Amino acid sequence: QAQVVESGGRLVQTGDSLRLSCTVSGRTDTPYHMGWFRQVPGQEHEFVATIRRSDETTYYGDSVKGRFTISRENTKNTAYLQMNNLRPEDTAVYFCAATLTYNLNWLSLKRDDYVLWGQGTHVTVYS
Repeated sequence: QAQVVESGGRLVQTGDSLRLSCTVSGRTDTPYHMGWFRQVPGQEHEFVATIRRSDETTYYGDSVKGRFTISRENTKNTAYLQMNNLRPEDTAVYFCAATLTYNLNWLSLKRDDYVLWGQGTHVTVYS
């Protein structure tokens, strides 16, 4: 059973940068589509970013556009989220999610389309 593991969350100050990492364990020749979501207590998961496997086209939530960058290493089923100019409202638990698909053009911004989820990594931004 493949597992998703995120890392990199910590306490940072407003304006700081942070890089989150995510890896789907298991066979690296199995193609997983990956995305990032975040959640604050009492709220639904918010879409943050995803990247199309075939051409690395990226999509971002409106609140993070221009500040966050998603990237991936397909050979390792690893994704990264570079977060710049962090704000207190970015404070959340960040989740990496993955779905196994051989359709390299597959893409989704919807939480329910992702099958595998990590435990989350906490990001706290103080002013």
